[in-house]
Amino acid sequence: MKIAIAYPPIISPKGVPLLSQNRQFQWFARPTFIYPVVPAYAATMARDAGHNVFWLDGIASGMKDGDFLAKLADSAPDLILLETKTPVVHATWDWIETIKRSMPSVRIALCGDHPTALPRESMENSRADYILTGGDYDFLLVNLAAHIEDNAIPLEPGIWHRGPNGEILTTGIFELNHDLNSLPRIDRDLTQWRLYSVRNGNYRRTPGTYVMAGRDCWHGRCTFCSWTTLYPSYRTRTPESVVDEIGELIERYGVREVMDDTGCFPAGDWLRRFCNLMIGRGYAKRIYFDCNMRFGALSREDYALMKKAGFRFVLFGLESANQATLDLVNKNLRVEDIREGARLASEAGLDVHVTVMLGYPWENAVEIDRTVALARDLMKRGWAYTLQATMIIPYPGTPLFRECREKGLLLTENWDDYDMRRQIMKTEVPEEDIRRAIRRIYGSFMHPLALWNRLLHTRHPLEDARFYMRGILSLFGHLKDFH
Repeated sequence: MKIAIAYPPIISPKGVPLLSQNRQFQWFARPTFIYPVVPAYAATMARDAGHNVFWLDGIASGMKDGDFLAKLADSAPDLILLETKTPVVHATWDWIETIKRSMPSVRIALCGDHPTALPRESMENSRADYILTGGDYDFLLVNLAAHIEDNAIPLEPGIWHRGPNGEILTTGIFELNHDLNSLPRIDRDLTQWRLYSVRNGNYRRTPGTYVMAGRDCWHGRCTFCSWTTLYPSYRTRTPESVVDEIGELIERYGVREVMDDTGCFPAGDWLRRFCNLMIGRGYAKRIYFDCNMRFGALSREDYALMKKAGFRFVLFGLESANQATLDLVNKNLRVEDIREGARLASEAGLDVHVTVMLGYPWENAVEIDRTVALARDLMKRGWAYTLQATMIIPYPGTPLFRECREKGLLLTENWDDYDMRRQIMKTEVPEEDIRRAIRRIYGSFMHPLALWNRLLHTRHPLEDARFYMRGILSLFGHLKDFH
């Protein structure tokens, strides 16, 4: 069977969509791309199962609609896998119709957090043949292809499909019972990894790429996170398998920086074993390693070991400086842990990145100012190296969305607006004031103390100069995004 894993181009005056492998969708004036790890596993596993797999990312390739459709038609697939998210689900439905008109016999499977949350909606509003719900759609794709070739092979739980008369059927709730240690080594060439190896604001060194030690977050209860819809339970690979993969990335592909995109990198004994393997094999001196982490999870000694193991960049979800908000979104985090964690990680020599969200329906202007002040203070002290600020979005499938719908707090259910650019939930603070607060947060990049701390931490002048230049361009892009 011929299988295409594709990202159709989505042209918009808002910018370039960050769609693949992304929890919180955004449009970017300055394009950034994330290597889609789970779809890459899907491509590799389908290839290993004997299928002819074709990778076509019209977004990262900068394709026009006609060029994308022509290339897709040339590959003549029997089955196409499309990933989508809430703000572009309408565009995806339109693309399904376009593809079906051009290739009437092709079958299309849809995956992602939005169709997982609302599978019937996509079946009723598009001509998608299948919805692969849950986050293990790499395993489900292989099962689906086997079922199409041999109807005697049953579909796994979590797949929506159409019956003989077009009726909508489902195999039930998805089950995350697949062994992640059975995953193959991703074929990076098949999945065109170099498309995503440079234009990514996280990388200080290029080429860079992504891995995933687990799926997805060991806390996994933040009420706003769209990937809790995909991964309600947490699983990991062994530290040895992840370090083996990093070794291959270094030796075979010449990768110089690796970002682990697990929602929260494993902590405790798993982390210490991983670090010691990185040190023992000499990889710590050959690459930078980046990950997501939670404030309050690690000690000073853990951060010191991570630095020794080659970690450079650690991303934390700050979200808010107000304890009531942290409790309401179930962060299980104290405000004081934010300052202490950022200080400990930065003092260990790690580059701390914090994410901030504004626009909670229960926060007033004073509380927003408190979050702005904390974010700016971390930058000025050098306890945060970079940051990201956006409007909070209640994605379908999340507890926050259900709460807002029940309480009548949603301003719109037009999914096109759920792109972190506009206010979605009712709040006493005007939208323009929230935008202004976001711009003030980004303005902290240029504060004299933040610039001075960045200068003090310069260790590789040429490398740092290039990174800072990319950062300045990204800063202007973010300011444009929230103008």
